[in-house]
Amino acid sequence: MDIAKTALDKLEIDELGLDEIDRKILKIMIEKYQGGPVGVETIATTIGEETETIEDVYEPYLIQIGFISRTLRGRIVLPGAYKHLGYEYDEK
Repeated sequence: MDIAKTALDKLEIDELGLDEIDRKILKIMIEKYQGGPVGVETIATTIGEETETIEDVYEPYLIQIGFISRTLRGRIVLPGAYKHLGYEYDEK
């Protein structure tokens, strides 16, 4: 268990399995776009990733754990992500 935790710490993977890019996506959405809605193309441009990579690699897990949601107007950050990252959630 200690070896696994050490390895995950070195890879900067937190207790929910979020890596640096997952956290970067959420932080950008919260800090720059007030939690959304924001389009995936805008997110991709902001963090310097390909749109397809976000849609195929990062987004499914963030949706699965209830941290983001897709809406007709774009992606939004949900309250659990705010709490996990230490941000105060301001219900709009």
